[in-house]
Amino acid sequence: MKYINKLLILAIVCLVPLTGCDSDELVDLNIDPTAANELDWKFMFTQGIVQAAENRYVNGRAHLGVTSHLIQHMASLESGERAMGDKYTQNEDSKNAYMWFVYRNALKTLAEVIRQTGPDGTNPNWTNLHHAAQVMYILPMHIMTDLYGNVPYSEANKGVDGIFFPAYDDQESIYKDMLNKLDAAAKALGTGPDAIGAADLIYGGDTDKWKKLANSLMLRLAMRISNVDAATAQEFAQKAIGGGVMTSNDDMCWLQMSAGPSQWFNQNGISRALIPDDWGANSVMSKTLVDFLKERNDPRLSIYGGGIGPWEGPFNTDFDAQQGMPNGYDSETIKEFENTTDAVDPFTTYTRLNKKLLDVDDPFIFMTYAEVEFLLAEAAMKGWHNGTAADHYNAGVKASMQQWGIFDASFEVADADVDTYLMNNPFDGTMQMVAEQHWAANFLQWYEAYSNWRRTGIPALTPTNYPGNLTGGQIFRRLQYFTNEVANNPNVKTGGTSPDDFMTRVWWDVN
Repeated sequence: MKYINKLLILAIVCLVPLTGCDSDELVDLNIDPTAANELDWKFMFTQGIVQAAENRYVNGRAHLGVTSHLIQHMASLESGERAMGDKYTQNEDSKNAYMWFVYRNALKTLAEVIRQTGPDGTNPNWTNLHHAAQVMYILPMHIMTDLYGNVPYSEANKGVDGIFFPAYDDQESIYKDMLNKLDAAAKALGTGPDAIGAADLIYGGDTDKWKKLANSLMLRLAMRISNVDAATAQEFAQKAIGGGVMTSNDDMCWLQMSAGPSQWFNQNGISRALIPDDWGANSVMSKTLVDFLKERNDPRLSIYGGGIGPWEGPFNTDFDAQQGMPNGYDSETIKEFENTTDAVDPFTTYTRLNKKLLDVDDPFIFMTYAEVEFLLAEAAMKGWHNGTAADHYNAGVKASMQQWGIFDASFEVADADVDTYLMNNPFDGTMQMVAEQHWAANFLQWYEAYSNWRRTGIPALTPTNYPGNLTGGQIFRRLQYFTNEVANNPNVKTGGTSPDDFMTRVWWDVN
């Protein structure tokens, strides 16, 4: 026993010096000197921009497979995930894709940049980055609510706060908050001490262009709600116009994608979805769009369309020979349309999307100057803007025809050719012509084409009535919610758009 007591006393004596050691030094032993102790919010902003361009999974299913077909820019003999919107059928992956991927990628990343650079964040002096991230966040966020209706917004992306089942906000409150945030961003951008610089892959840190984007997006959202809340729409449309919107194609919001290193992150998702040996969607141009362009001798037909022929060529690019595929047909029923008993090869029969628009490093377009001009024409017609509707209409057509050089230099349309088109297709002062050109100009921006068509009802699309469709032969008014979200988040039942089907209209869709 005496021996044991001596050992205990010796151990205590030995520990006494340790209690007097510098505790900071002990803590430092557990710190990895090579690890970052603060995230680079500029890098996160860059990541969020690229994520907002989605990837081939979302672009192939939601963007191409649903909205491009609903809006009759593209057509296919397939259905399901590759052409759900062509036949008004059901496919879980396609209707889930946007909600599933965009919340957990672009919106999550950009929400954290906003959180950390805001007035209550860790870097309160990063005013410019904060507001640029806010504008960038609203770009995919407004598509989210446009596609689904009521969605998580005020409690979205707050897992760090312990909110794992966010409430669903009504679309009216979402829109009004987005408009207020865009107004605040437009006023604040350029006033902060921080330079975004090369982290900004869209405008290279030019806050003047971000201000124009904020105001232009504000104009888009204001006009979106013009049929359901004219007073708010007019207020924010006039704020946007007064603050300064895009004034040329140099102000367009687009991201130059890259061939590497990751095909799932850096490459253009629309291109990947249409490459035959990749996802291989067998979509060609719709008869509705091709006929519209041919009837007006529109030079964009030779830009949007790459001719008739297999992927490897050769292509028949003769303007008069181009023809689009009617929507709503499959490999059997198309035979009757073509009055043949032989199999119909869509690529040797119909105009395919131009391969020069499908390089994996081609741009992804978020918003165009052409769209802004058509919105200004509409605002002028409503008496909300003192500009001339005809001038804005003409400027919108010209901008749309001349914006495609960012894809390939051969797409240049000369001023004289634009003038000839406008002379042969003069503006008649109607909303019909403005909305039709808006629809035609939104090629590759199919979410926006779909939303603006629902708002205006123009052009007068003829729905398909494919056997077994889910809507009685009517074009979808929205998408159903992500299946897992419905199963796991009880707030869908209390706050979601109801009934959760394809024909329930979102708040602003009252046309």
